[in-house]
Amino acid sequence: MEFQQIGISHPAVKDVLAIQNNTAPNRFGLFVAEGLWAARVALDTDLRVDTFYWCPELVHSDEAKKRGHELSERARRTFEVSAKTMTRMAERGNPDGLLATVEMPTWQPDEIELPTSALVLVTDGVEIPGNLGTLIRTLDACRADLLIMTNRRTRMSHPKVLRGSQGMSVRVPHIEFEETSAAIGWLKSRRFTVYLADTDESVNYRALDYSGRTALVVGSERYGITKPWYQHGFSRVGVPMLGYADSLNVSVSASVLLYEARAHKDGW
Repeated sequence: MEFQQIGISHPAVKDVLAIQNNTAPNRFGLFVAEGLWAARVALDTDLRVDTFYWCPELVHSDEAKKRGHELSERARRTFEVSAKTMTRMAERGNPDGLLATVEMPTWQPDEIELPTSALVLVTDGVEIPGNLGTLIRTLDACRADLLIMTNRRTRMSHPKVLRGSQGMSVRVPHIEFEETSAAIGWLKSRRFTVYLADTDESVNYRALDYSGRTALVVGSERYGITKPWYQHGFSRVGVPMLGYADSLNVSVSASVLLYEARAHKDGW
């Protein structure tokens, strides 16, 4: 494959760096797929490839050549870059000579269709990209139906979200509400039973009723769930803390709650 060669000062390279470093508005909702693994994710999910960057000197396998050819055929535009430029663009080492900017899929609240026993996770102010990625991976693993984000503190296009989720961030449906009240109203209108993950004055997670539509709300790593969620009489659910620590990592506690809900819904 032969394409136009560009360097680190080219606007297309700067676009990648802006997405990686979150230094400019991501107007087109793109994420950076770097390396062979991420290339598979983009291709297998049939996402729109905006720009493909190819570095022949870093390609060391037949599969990388094959995936590079497939990405170049789908991309709106394709460039060739040097190993030095590719290394600057990639967040991790050994990018396999492949890097692309890919459109993140989007879902709209009014278009979401949910079963009568839907299982939903709400992340309220989760800050760490790796935690968000792990949560999304768990949602896929326990066959949850939807992720809702309120008070968002990390972007879905962050490379650590993609890696932490093992690519599930482009498969698991997710929606975002700018106002917490809008998310609460959306859940109420769809007859969800909402549980707030909080160890204070909570009901043991094994003792709850998970029938019907269930929404589990987890808060930020530092501050927990924000006040508006506590103003609607929602029950609190807790995982017993039997040692000296007063809480679990948000992704761990959410995993426990999600699997317990799935066990009840499926009659395990």
